[in-house]
Amino acid sequence: MWRLICDSTAGPWEDHSMRVSEFWRLMEDEFGPAYVGSLARDVVLSAAGGRSAVDALDAGVDPKSIWLAICELQDVPLDRRFGKDVRAKRSR
Repeated sequence: MWRLICDSTAGPWEDHSMRVSEFWRLMEDEFGPAYVGSLARDVVLSAAGGRSAVDALDAGVDPKSIWLAICELQDVPLDRRFGKDVRAKRSR
């Protein structure tokens, strides 16, 4: 799964690791603060060894692989798997 996404997008995921804080930011941006906790605790990810995202993070699984597994399971479109397009505000 990871190789397919990198090869098809050749984007910012390539050869970059993800911090746990970035994982949580992406989760909240995509799913909203009300749903993130439940999704991370209650959904079992086969790509994370049959663990929830929280359990997988606690076990040291790479946050990027957990994020991509959740994206796959929740049918997050490829163009949103990199997070929101945050643009710097122009000062006037």
